[in-house]
Amino acid sequence: MPLTLSYSESVLDKSLIQEIGKKITDAFLKWHDLTGNSVMTPNITMHIQEYGDGLTLAGGVSVPGIWLECLTPSFALADRSIQQGFFAEATDILEQYSQGRVERRQIYTNLVHTVDGSWNLDGRAMTNAELEEAISQG
Repeated sequence: MPLTLSYSESVLDKSLIQEIGKKITDAFLKWHDLTGNSVMTPNITMHIQEYGDGLTLAGGVSVPGIWLECLTPSFALADRSIQQGFFAEATDILEQYSQGRVERRQIYTNLVHTVDGSWNLDGRAMTNAELEEAISQG
């Protein structure tokens, strides 16, 4: 399940990016009661992209910011309490690591659910039911 973290240049310390990614990954697993799951842990991936000055906008105007997008099967982040808990924790992590370089309102999160049957584990497109079965084995 790829998570994409994008941020404006100088908002996050590059030397701490892997630590930030690990904390967000751990929070995702925790909120789904999957901490230590041998199937899901290696399948929570993250892409991290830093954008130069003037390349991040809000309202069409250049602003510093941080964006976290989660691409998941429809059963992940489906429960409202999990959505609220995970995105609040991820925002807290990002706010802490920005060390005041962005305000909380400049941390944006969103979720995109994939079409059932389009999720790939180990080179095989799986339905939600097949994924849930595989996850239950971990």
